[in-house]
Amino acid sequence: MKPRVETITSSQVGDSYYRIQHPTGLTILLYPKERCSTAYAMFGTRYGSIDNCFQRGDESQPELVPEGIAHYLEHKLFESEEGDAFDRFSKTGASANAFTSFDSTNYLFSSTGQIYESLEILLDFVQSPYFTEETVRKEQGIIGQEIKMYDDDPQWRVMFNYLEAMYHAHPVRQDVAGTVESIAKITPELLYRCYNTFYNLGNMVLALAGNFQVDKALEVCDRMLKPAEPLPVKRIFPFEPDSVVTSCIQQQLPVASPLFQFGFKEPRANQIRTEKDVAAVEVLMETLASDASPLFRDLLDRGLVNEASFSYEYFEGNGYATPMFSGESRDPRAVAKSILQEVRRFQKEGIPPEAFERSKRCLYGEIVSALNSTGNIANGLSNMELRGRELFTYIDALAQLRPEDAEEKLQQIFQEGQSVLSVILPLEP
Repeated sequence: MKPRVETITSSQVGDSYYRIQHPTGLTILLYPKERCSTAYAMFGTRYGSIDNCFQRGDESQPELVPEGIAHYLEHKLFESEEGDAFDRFSKTGASANAFTSFDSTNYLFSSTGQIYESLEILLDFVQSPYFTEETVRKEQGIIGQEIKMYDDDPQWRVMFNYLEAMYHAHPVRQDVAGTVESIAKITPELLYRCYNTFYNLGNMVLALAGNFQVDKALEVCDRMLKPAEPLPVKRIFPFEPDSVVTSCIQQQLPVASPLFQFGFKEPRANQIRTEKDVAAVEVLMETLASDASPLFRDLLDRGLVNEASFSYEYFEGNGYATPMFSGESRDPRAVAKSILQEVRRFQKEGIPPEAFERSKRCLYGEIVSALNSTGNIANGLSNMELRGRELFTYIDALAQLRPEDAEEKLQQIFQEGQSVLSVILPLEP
């Protein structure tokens, strides 16, 4: 059986890449750029920290597993009977890494040479789980220390306090790494169980961008990929109301200046968000709070934020979504009040057309510029595919976005009763 090959071309930027449905079930995205000096690969699965309750298509009952198991599995996959995968990558000169997010787990490498040898290592170790009682117990101590370290990290705490104040039951409120208590319950059997459920090639994506030959990359895939029967998996989440848990949450930690995270809980966040939906919210936030916005200039002039720390993003995934603003401030409540006032002004008067157009062009320019980076391309391709979206479709949606598209999101999402302010305060003397 031959792979199904589709060429996807952007009418906006003129680039093309190949989307290949491999007979093993794996979706392969190949984006050759001959003028680049590097190649960057990502091998990812739709399996993240929120996927703690699931039902396999070949079983009649759902299963609940300990928090943090996806992250734990990511750590353990680098080990094998033959040694550590990092040692293997060092022999090809590749720089390798991995990360677990709320929705996915990704393994990656970047290299200027021996690309196909590095690709072979990537495909081999991710498909070769090796867990024993001894190695699992050893990792519990290592990850336990990591969890304790993040418990005292102000940036980490301001974020997870925010999510805990916003979400009643959705597992996005739980730390990606789990807790010391939850990881103590992880066994080799559980790791194999979750691996065999979520690391089915039909649930995975391989993205490769940069200076490589398509036929050689596919030859490595044909040789290394291990076929398996498709396995549908249903993620099961508890009911999550549209309301927030509390509008404000505070904690004291050793910081020089207060940290804040402020944002809005998107109602009906379990609905599918298209490329256009995401683009509309991102342009809206750029219009509200970019360096060129009246809001940011006002906050800066009043000494309420600084350019180094103030940021904003649309944080969204399976069953959760929130536009949020963060940074350092001597008065986080005043910052939140100013953001609310600017939101109300936009809702009453409409989004300024000139500011909307400037923001849209700015974001468009940023994403087109990012296509010069193999890492950005591979990350973008993989992230979009794992979320059921497509990179060029997003670029097209961004280019064609109208003010009324952002206006609709402004009225739907940015509601005062749906806001949360998380603050980390300095310790009292």
